[in-house]
Amino acid sequence: FDDGPSKNTDKILDLLAEYDVKATFFVVGHDDEKSKERYKRIVDEGHVLAIHSYSHKYSYIYDSLENFDKDFTKLWNLLYDTTGYTPSLYRFPGGSLGMLSKSKMKEYVKYLNEKGMTYFDWNVVNGDAEGIDYTEKQMINNVLNGVAQKKTSIVLMHDGEGKDKTVATLPKILDALVSGGAELLPLDETAPLIQQIKASSLK
Repeated sequence: FDDGPSKNTDKILDLLAEYDVKATFFVVGHDDEKSKERYKRIVDEGHVLAIHSYSHKYSYIYDSLENFDKDFTKLWNLLYDTTGYTPSLYRFPGGSLGMLSKSKMKEYVKYLNEKGMTYFDWNVVNGDAEGIDYTEKQMINNVLNGVAQKKTSIVLMHDGEGKDKTVATLPKILDALVSGGAELLPLDETAPLIQQIKASSLK
């Protein structure tokens, strides 16, 4: 889940608890008390708290490596100071090839390597950030059809403000995956890497 935390994060955490499923939350930066409670809840309930950028402002983050570092460090410090958890996973806003040329993006991947961070892209989406007004049924099918075509799936959904359809469709997605025998796991450094730019090629 990208772009949280928000009130939808609370609803998603409730649902994940019902199904006893753990997930990964690539969060953005909010320093209000409610958001800090949500960061803590993610960690306390056994999910993976990961970095998606503090500002989520592409024009700022990707303007320079210096800006990227400031943004990354601000969120890393906020999450560590709030939860005591050491984030080790990152997702680029827009994906690793969403915003910049491959050659330019390699600098940012190398930066994450030097910080000991593992970054993840995705290979299945529910469609909640595509700019298309999918129906709930279409969103469910986007995930289930995508997962059916792959041995290992990293499913991208969003838990930010306005993602009410994502919350509404989650029970049916979880029902289908669990009953179909899928193994649902949060990401960690040992998960199969889905990366548009292979981080291991930039030692």
